[in-house]
Amino acid sequence: MRRTRKIIEKIVEGIFALSGAITSITVLLIIVFLFQEGLSIFNQKPVEENSILAVHPNNPVSKLSGLQIKDIFDQKITNWKELGGNNDTIKLFRLDEAGSLFNEEQMGSNFERLPHCIDSYLVKTPGILLFFNNRYISKDFRGKKIEIENVNPYSFLLGKQWFPTAQPVAQLGVLPLILGTIWVTLGAILFALPFGLATAIFMAEIANHRIRNILKPVVELLAGIPSVVYGFFGLIIIVPAVQKVFNLPVGESGLAGSIVLGIMALPTIITISEDALRTTPRALKEASLALGATHWQTIRRVVLPFASSGITAGIILGIGRAIGETMAVLMVTGNAAVIPHSYFEPLRTIPATIAAELGEAAYGGLHFKALFALGCILFIMTFIVNLVFQFIAKKKKY
Repeated sequence: MRRTRKIIEKIVEGIFALSGAITSITVLLIIVFLFQEGLSIFNQKPVEENSILAVHPNNPVSKLSGLQIKDIFDQKITNWKELGGNNDTIKLFRLDEAGSLFNEEQMGSNFERLPHCIDSYLVKTPGILLFFNNRYISKDFRGKKIEIENVNPYSFLLGKQWFPTAQPVAQLGVLPLILGTIWVTLGAILFALPFGLATAIFMAEIANHRIRNILKPVVELLAGIPSVVYGFFGLIIIVPAVQKVFNLPVGESGLAGSIVLGIMALPTIITISEDALRTTPRALKEASLALGATHWQTIRRVVLPFASSGITAGIILGIGRAIGETMAVLMVTGNAAVIPHSYFEPLRTIPATIAAELGEAAYGGLHFKALFALGCILFIMTFIVNLVFQFIAKKKKY
């Protein structure tokens, strides 16, 4: 009997160990896949596959950055001299303009002579900049292909424009998305912290058992409400209220997103903080009261300092909930990929961007990999929050 029990215990231990190993390996593989896809964007050029830029063979300019190309096509740069080239006006040529330059006889019924037409036009136009698919390159192409710089971490992280499908060059600046995520998260915590902490103190130290037994399930029920329901609530109630109270053109803003996320973070903050407050030893509170301290003085000078680690953990976990939230933020923040300067402006967060654009991104393409890179940034932000939590917990323990 004893031997059988030991065998069963060994089997159970093996099952637990196997379960832990499978879970750890799965998480590790997910992280590896995420970073493998995300970091691969830095080996790509910010243009569509098989698309090229070409100039006149005598043009000294041989390399351009994505931002320079954008400025050229936006008519902000109009002369090659501004790029270190000759004093020639830049003349743009896109493939869809071929019909206005060449007739059907010149191009051929099936566009078989179009490569020759493009080559001839390029040689006769010194300031030309061609943007076309490389299948229309003639065998004896006389133009000079422009080398386009790869996406680099500096421009990706600090770039201020997010237009991943822009033509001819995608603009992959994620700074507005990072700042939007931080902006909304901080606003949510500033909103949720006083209400959450006040509710936790009331439930732990002031409310009687009957009221506590009513409030506790209600607070925990809030944590189980789907985020899309919070999003609908924010869109119908909070957004119009924000617009009316602050007299804004639109109510979809960082403030509306912060309020919705703050409401969603409340259950986490309240539950963890209340549990931490209730773990304060009764002897400490009785000693404080015996020395003449009032109930509120005991809460402020004894209970709150003792439970500070747990309260901080609740706040950090609330931040983690706010950082990763998708649907609710997607519905109430306006989804404008611009750097926010106040809480009354529309903005966009990283999770909302991934949710909104992943379904439209071609698998394995530049846009697809850029979204995975955003996932890497979000993972790092969440990882930092968890590290802070571990540091606080360890500091309290020792």
